[in-house]
Amino acid sequence: MKIEFYGATKEVTGSKFLLISDGIKILVECGLFQGRRKETERKNREFMFDLKDIDYMLLSHAHIDHSGNIPNLVKNGFSEDIYTTPATIDLLKYLLLDSAYIHERDAEYINKKIMKKGEDPIEPLYTVEDAKESLNLFKPKVYENKHERGISFEFLDAGHILGSSEILMELEGKRILFTGDLGRSNLPIIRNPKIPGKVDILIMESTYGNRLHRDIENAKKDLEEILKRAMSRKGKVIIPSFALERAQEVIYAINSLIIDGKIPETPIYVDSPLTVEITSVFMKHPEYFDKEAYKMLAENHIFNYGNINYIKDVEKSKALNKKEGPLIIISASGMCEHGRILHHLKNNIEDERNIILIVGYQAKNTLGRKLVEKQEVVNIFGQPYERKAEIVVLNEFSAHADRNDLMSFVEKVSPERIFLVHGEEEQMEPLGVSLKEMGYGVEMPEVPGTKYEI
Repeated sequence: MKIEFYGATKEVTGSKFLLISDGIKILVECGLFQGRRKETERKNREFMFDLKDIDYMLLSHAHIDHSGNIPNLVKNGFSEDIYTTPATIDLLKYLLLDSAYIHERDAEYINKKIMKKGEDPIEPLYTVEDAKESLNLFKPKVYENKHERGISFEFLDAGHILGSSEILMELEGKRILFTGDLGRSNLPIIRNPKIPGKVDILIMESTYGNRLHRDIENAKKDLEEILKRAMSRKGKVIIPSFALERAQEVIYAINSLIIDGKIPETPIYVDSPLTVEITSVFMKHPEYFDKEAYKMLAENHIFNYGNINYIKDVEKSKALNKKEGPLIIISASGMCEHGRILHHLKNNIEDERNIILIVGYQAKNTLGRKLVEKQEVVNIFGQPYERKAEIVVLNEFSAHADRNDLMSFVEKVSPERIFLVHGEEEQMEPLGVSLKEMGYGVEMPEVPGTKYEI
């Protein structure tokens, strides 16, 4: 039996690996790599394995760094079943089409420039039609329901985002667990991660392998103070947010503060067509909610309370730039690399009354990371802007397990061998060292294409 890693090797994007046993070959994840443009193009366009040999695919959850290259897989000839949870499928109906639209627009923009120089036009990584075709391959599987197809596999609640899964596989007498992205305990809306008992081999993410999150209750207190501070100076709070899960958690948290009377009712603008659609999927799948969120949903408080405005229309989005604060704008994308958030940053970053609130992980070389680093001047749409707005980072809203969560999870599943993936080196290496000191066998795949006998 072999395992081959083709993405998320000392990186936090592009998750992708193959499990090979007795003539069966299973692809687990097929995510987009995100980073510098040229490197991104190369890594996303090239598959380092033969697609014709893959029997089927397993997908842990809907985040684009785990799922976003599936349409390209299909474009290149893959036509086998893809197993995942029902909520993941419903989310991908929006996420993959949105991703395809962005690739088409990016290619169109680049071609306008390079064709003026007489260079050949480029093709988008994939198109909306490729994305639609890929959706036909998905097969729903509910949590804790074993399926036999060459191996035994089942999906378990990872507690990360709506429908997210750990994938437990049994073959050749071994229990192999892939955590996907592992969630934290006591996060709002969704339930805690499932502990499946002892496993032989653990493939585990390490996004926050050397970082500790404060308690989520502290984040709520900080959020209260941040919002009050901006309101007192009639400023705007600009929140770049991933359309999936983070936006819903932030809406939930702000509404909770309003309901509890801790902040005055303030206009909230959710300015992202994708976020609006994703929120509708949450409303469709309350079976994934924890008890508190389910109760709030029943009372119509969770996503619709107070002066909240969901915006799809472009003109209404543009009109926000003329509105005076105090107000709150939640907009995609989460790492500030594309989408409407760029327009809101451009129009608000040079006003010291405003606060830019970062609530999610920001990968290297992204505009979001430059904001976290509080760089004095940042480029938006290729133009320099002086950063005068206050930058605040609240990592407590992260849906990723931190170092203590990961260490605790390892102890509970007690594996003989661990493969660490999906983490930058400064996060992964210290976690790996600590696990080795505890007596675990730990591997950290270095580059795409790394192969192991297991």
